[in-house]
Amino acid sequence: MQFRRITAFLATIMLLASVSTAQELPSKEEVMDQMVLTNNYFMEKWPDPGQNVITNKERSSNLWTRAVYYEGLMALYGLKQDQAYYDYAVKWGESHSWDLRNGTQTRHADNHCAGQTYIMLYEIDQKPERIEHIQASIDAMMDTYKINDWDWIDALQMAMPVFAQLTSLTGDAKYSERMYEMYMDTKVTQGLFNPHDDLWWRDSDFRPPYAEPNGNDCYWSRGNGWVVAAMVRTLELLPADDPHRFEYVQMLQRMLKAVLTVQRTDGFWNVSLHDPTHFEGKETSGTALFLYGMAWGVNNGLLEKEVYMPAIKKAWNAISTEAIHDNGFLGYLQGTGKEPKDGQPVTYTSKPDFEDYGLGCFLLAATEVYKLVD
Repeated sequence: MQFRRITAFLATIMLLASVSTAQELPSKEEVMDQMVLTNNYFMEKWPDPGQNVITNKERSSNLWTRAVYYEGLMALYGLKQDQAYYDYAVKWGESHSWDLRNGTQTRHADNHCAGQTYIMLYEIDQKPERIEHIQASIDAMMDTYKINDWDWIDALQMAMPVFAQLTSLTGDAKYSERMYEMYMDTKVTQGLFNPHDDLWWRDSDFRPPYAEPNGNDCYWSRGNGWVVAAMVRTLELLPADDPHRFEYVQMLQRMLKAVLTVQRTDGFWNVSLHDPTHFEGKETSGTALFLYGMAWGVNNGLLEKEVYMPAIKKAWNAISTEAIHDNGFLGYLQGTGKEPKDGQPVTYTSKPDFEDYGLGCFLLAATEVYKLVD
């Protein structure tokens, strides 16, 4: 079994290497142009960042989908310090009085996601109200012994970076230690990580005996992408001497090695990683998150450049040439959900229920590609 996995991995590396000269990354200017185009589309569509979001129901705009977009916007702002980007993010926080969806008593990771941007904006301009609510909410969680809140893998990306940020901001390792306990509960106690495939089941509903139509385990692309992003952002934000850093590095490396072998020949990843025929087709959000992890890993010396650059080039060129419309709209984006069948059909022109998180994923990936361009 192990021999077959190694053989398949080596075969994939050889295949990727064979096409590496056929695709190259664009210039920094071209990458930036794509970021600006897609972001302008969104900001023009939502001129008031505090406006409620209406899909099947009305929601406040500090929900998780919008919070992921602001992660991407802040990454873009880190490269292009356009005052309009900063003002847009600040206005979003101010429109919610820097509070969380469902208030400071919430323990839900989705509601904590907005705190990532609140803390980043606080680091730029240290106004106490910017972190008051997010810190109060996390502190209230830590006043209890409960650690099993993260019972779906998306939660890792939504909330782990907040704990890492608070550790760096306050110098108090209690946040990073609690984060590690909660992460390990999700990974081991709840058993959502499968060490045999180095991938995660989205939640307990998808653990065996649940299987995809082809009989394989169900590993949802974007769900695993969220875990990749969680590892990246946690490593980026944690103090360098955190005692659990190696766990996050190793998880990132193991997952990206696993997804490297199932990248489509066109550069995208399928919504179902181990059943390419189950709602097969191009999908942008999972692809962007894997691209983000790979580019960040190469940029930070955690992944072998010669192994991952072919996949990075293919993924970037797939999104930039096939998914982005002339007006900046992102195609091939799966709507919200938890498995391959949700938000279907996914096409070049299909509009998901929320557009914001997909753009956030793309901007995170694009900022790392920008840094990678020689």
